[in-house]
Amino acid sequence: MQLRERGVRGVILSYVDTAGINRVKAVPLSRLDDAVRWGVGMSPVFDTFLANDSIATTDRLGSPDGDLRLRPDMDRVVVLAAQPGWAWTPADRFTEDGSPWVADQRGFARRMVALAAPLEFRMAIEVEWAVGADSAEFVAACRGPAYGMTRLVELSDYVRDVLAACEDQGLRVEQIHPEYADGQFEVSVAAADPVRAADDSVLVRQTIRAVSHRYGLRPSFAPAVVAGRVGNGGHVHLSAWRDGDNLFGEFPAGVPGSAAAGILAHLPALLAVGAPTPASYLRLVPSRWAGAYACWGVQTRETALRFVPGTAGLPGASNLEVKCVDLAANPYLLVGALIAAALDGVERGLSLPEPVTGDPALLPGAPRLPTSLDEATDAFAADGVLRAAFGQVLFDAIVAVRRAEAERFRDTKPEDVAAALRWVY
Repeated sequence: MQLRERGVRGVILSYVDTAGINRVKAVPLSRLDDAVRWGVGMSPVFDTFLANDSIATTDRLGSPDGDLRLRPDMDRVVVLAAQPGWAWTPADRFTEDGSPWVADQRGFARRMVALAAPLEFRMAIEVEWAVGADSAEFVAACRGPAYGMTRLVELSDYVRDVLAACEDQGLRVEQIHPEYADGQFEVSVAAADPVRAADDSVLVRQTIRAVSHRYGLRPSFAPAVVAGRVGNGGHVHLSAWRDGDNLFGEFPAGVPGSAAAGILAHLPALLAVGAPTPASYLRLVPSRWAGAYACWGVQTRETALRFVPGTAGLPGASNLEVKCVDLAANPYLLVGALIAAALDGVERGLSLPEPVTGDPALLPGAPRLPTSLDEATDAFAADGVLRAAFGQVLFDAIVAVRRAEAERFRDTKPEDVAAALRWVY
């Protein structure tokens, strides 16, 4: 790629920390070759940063000592359509002696993909956001009804430019539309291998931020933008393939049924990865299509897992949607954890229970997912399968950051929780 001929002056090296915050360093284009060869310095302390930039600690992490090297993935360099003069690339982290960093989140996702072979997982992460005026409070930038054409008319140029910027950057947009909550929209991009799907999720959100800034608007990807209202999800769609065939065409039998059963079995613990803030549990409430119950259904939007059979004439479209997760999650940790849980289900030959129809809130005995970050973190800390998958250093970092985030908001009113995280994600 001829970056200079395309007007690039600087390259952003991007990674996502344990708290789900996109952290970056940038180099001038003239220094990119050095960054590829030697990396760019970045402290390991960010592995235990909280969303407010305070620091938790483990027995290995959280001190001011040491250094790592960010190395750009040159296979994923993207010239940014909404930030002229800039290119972006996800970065992997290495030690100063050149070894992969044991707590590198993107490296974890890559390891899980390799471990799954010969199964090939494909994933896509939906991006929901609420767009408001550029102020501390949330004032919706459009007034139309949910899914209504009025919203698209009121923000026609803005949504067009989000769409155009995504496509100009090589992202295959499948749909973009107004969503349910005030000022809320959603964009979906095509499924890809899990690491690329996580990369795409980061890039889509950066693009939306850049376009919003140009319009004097402010996007929020937070799970709860305003307490008591429908929040933003980051639903993951996944399927498993072998030799070019989508195995989810035989769901719920065989490998896909066992994979889904593994995810269902680990869902309480997975929430510590996929719903990682106290605000996540303001979103994860019954009867709001958030997936607050640990059950599954066919095209049932209230269950945590929704099987999507696909449309006749579109081979390979069958997939499983994980609805209980949001965009505060580090997407690399999330896709890797989902693979680990799915593989556990396959290895143990687990079977799914009977599917649920209708709203689980109306059914006696429907199993509720954790209702707090404390509860989810306790489940995660006790999950030996996920501990083994993450490795002790990264696993301990996740536990430490989640416990510190829960303590930070102890006894905080829901409206104050939402306000504190509204513009962080």
